[in-house]
Amino acid sequence: MHTDTHPTRPLRPLFWTTVLLLGLFWSQAPVRADDAVEARALVEKAKVTLENFLADENLTWFHDNVGKAKGVLIVPQLLKGGFFLGASGGSGVFLVRDETTGQWSYPAFYTMGAVSFGLQIGAQAAEVVLVVTTEKGVDAFLSNKFQLGADVGVAAGPVGAGAQAATADILSFARAKGLYTGISVEGAVIAVRDGLNAAYYGREVSPVGILVKQMVVNRHADPLRQVLMRLRNR
Repeated sequence: MHTDTHPTRPLRPLFWTTVLLLGLFWSQAPVRADDAVEARALVEKAKVTLENFLADENLTWFHDNVGKAKGVLIVPQLLKGGFFLGASGGSGVFLVRDETTGQWSYPAFYTMGAVSFGLQIGAQAAEVVLVVTTEKGVDAFLSNKFQLGADVGVAAGPVGAGAQAATADILSFARAKGLYTGISVEGAVIAVRDGLNAAYYGREVSPVGILVKQMVVNRHADPLRQVLMRLRNR
């Protein structure tokens, strides 16, 4: 009787998960020459993305609450099939709000990836913003790597006038082709991009050093921070 010694199909989910994690580990490689350019571009694109979300009339809850969030991750371009060998993902910046002063931190850099985000309306790319509503959500970003839905709770952000937010550590919002689109980020892995952090601030520094201890400053990020600070009194 023939015995199949190569059960490739059952291994496919494990294979792609392994590929994804390899990509995340690669993102933590030493500083490259073009990391500084990439980091600056990400900050500039993050500002544009945030402004796009604020201009979207469907995102009423987002407009009214993002300025009071504990933290926000902005991913200007989440690619389907463009992260690493067929998986999906992108890089972004995370900022936290000091609840005493209302000031927003300088950004720390992260990568976000999953086997599939299931982008809708035929999109191959989307802008994504994760709004962190709890201390547990912020603490997750202070680690090197965590998984949405496993390590912290995540839910789709409310859309439309009068919509109510679900109870979750993190609320996700996404826009594709200029429109709000449903996208599930549960199961996505978020990891620190140490190389971009070092390149942007001119020294090796951890997320805790950037976001909590405020050990570094880069005035290039002030325009992005000012957009968030203008929202705090809404």
